[in-house]
Amino acid sequence: MTPTTELTTPVDVNLEHKIRRLQGPILILGASGFVGANLLQTILRFRSDVYGTATRLPAWRLKDVPRENVHEVDLLANSNLDALLDRVRPRTILDCVAYGAYSFEVDSQLIYSTNFNLVSRLLERLKSRHVACYLHAGSSSEYGDNASGPAEEASTEPNSHYAVSKIAAANLIHYYGKKLGLPCANLRLYSVYGPGEDSSRLVPNLIRNAVDGKLPSFVDPNVSRDFIYVDDCATAFIDVALELTPPFYGESFNIGSGQKTTIRDIAYLAKDLFQVEAEPAFNMQARSWDVVDWYANTAKVRRIIGWQPRVIVANGRMVPRATRSGGLLPVVQVVRPRHQTQRHRHHCLLQRQSGYSDHVSADEEDAHGLERRLRNHLRQRQ
Repeated sequence: MTPTTELTTPVDVNLEHKIRRLQGPILILGASGFVGANLLQTILRFRSDVYGTATRLPAWRLKDVPRENVHEVDLLANSNLDALLDRVRPRTILDCVAYGAYSFEVDSQLIYSTNFNLVSRLLERLKSRHVACYLHAGSSSEYGDNASGPAEEASTEPNSHYAVSKIAAANLIHYYGKKLGLPCANLRLYSVYGPGEDSSRLVPNLIRNAVDGKLPSFVDPNVSRDFIYVDDCATAFIDVALELTPPFYGESFNIGSGQKTTIRDIAYLAKDLFQVEAEPAFNMQARSWDVVDWYANTAKVRRIIGWQPRVIVANGRMVPRATRSGGLLPVVQVVRPRHQTQRHRHHCLLQRQSGYSDHVSADEEDAHGLERRLRNHLRQRQ
């Protein structure tokens, strides 16, 4: 048995069983985004009655998705939203629509129109449609400055328009779940990374530089994140959709690794794995939402749903969690470009070890060998 088969087969069988149990049709709103695209592609591996939305096509993350599974629609128009729901008649809705999560998304009115008003209009329509489950992609940003492992019931201290809009949506979902009995929940996602992530984000930017033997500029080394791999994020949506029960309708769940990883940890991990000679430079200007202790408390989702991440970043190194049989679960693989001069033609940066790839923007490059280096790195540390 090859290492790849040993690593992926048990996970895929369990994942297939879960996905086939979801009540369909399944509608993924915001499927051209990072999390939504991964969800759509994950579910499409095992069933065809799943549909995603994109504001415009073509969408690079959906290049390999069958056209009949994608609806091009502007969800901010009421008539479009009604027509979409009538056409798909979804039983399970996974809402990954968001605006304001990236530093270049600064239109405050569009933040509220997208993150709150759309949720309000959608929930009002769903209450009469007999849906099995509505899940909303919330954000750890809802906690704002209260970021040190807060429980879901902890106070929120928003530090951006984005955070305020997400808190408002979470409160609305709480009302529809608790008072109106709608089967819904808010998943507070922490720092999701993996295939299909925007090239401006930390991990793709770091890898793109590291394969060239250099490091990008970093913010304060003490700033931290809780990194959650996108496959783990996808299984969180699936698990909550399956296991959510009436006592917990309307509630929020933290989706993270529970591990604090500083920018210093990530910088030196990359330096070690890619054998970069230069020392990291921590001279990037801080953002208003950068905090020192930013990590998840996942006790609630573990207890109620039974979900936990399979890949974590701990003590400055990536650690795949062990399976019950003692094997390791899938880790990130990076593929080195064969022709450096063609980097703008490459679309694949990160590949899952199971052998199929997801695509990132055209200004990113193929890379290869991180999986091998990662294993060697872990052996040396153990």
